[in-house]
Amino acid sequence: MMVFAFYLFALCTIAGGLFTVVSRNPVHSVLWLILAFLSSAGLFVLLGAEFVAMLLVIVYVGAVAVLFLFVVMMLDVDFAELRAEMAGYMPLALLFGVIILMQLGMALGVWQTSDAAEGMRAAVMPDGRHNTEALGLLLYDQYFLLFQLAGLILLVAMIGAIVLTLRHRKDVKRQDIIAQMMRDPAKAMELRDVKPGQGL
Repeated sequence: MMVFAFYLFALCTIAGGLFTVVSRNPVHSVLWLILAFLSSAGLFVLLGAEFVAMLLVIVYVGAVAVLFLFVVMMLDVDFAELRAEMAGYMPLALLFGVIILMQLGMALGVWQTSDAAEGMRAAVMPDGRHNTEALGLLLYDQYFLLFQLAGLILLVAMIGAIVLTLRHRKDVKRQDIIAQMMRDPAKAMELRDVKPGQGL
């Protein structure tokens, strides 16, 4: 049953990631992404990392993916124009993809499974600590600097996404506080002599 669940979650993860990229409908892409996240959470459960699996479901599926879905559905984005602009970067993207595949091949080529791996995946660590506590101590003690740098990279990515999608529409009237403060009352008001029985 464990082997069947592993292959099921693995195939769903691969299929979800593939259809996320190749799907033409952005809403369908987000739904496939949610499937990939849920399948990855299932793989983490099989590894005994329930805390990481719940984080993946709560943070990515419950917040990020749903946010993507609402943004894609509510914003009026011309995806045909975006695809036309992305076509110019396709050779560079293919080069990066080949480099990443070569790195994965080099890493997996020397991969060896440790004999103590199954025991280390248990819910309770050998020293009596729960895996959630051990993960917290590992992140916030040994890899604290890398953890903070990862958060900084995500912050920069969020700011970059906001800057790239920010559009100033000319047909929207906006408030200019400086112009309001520097206006000349003599030029801003005009006195009109309205005669009785006539309008402006």
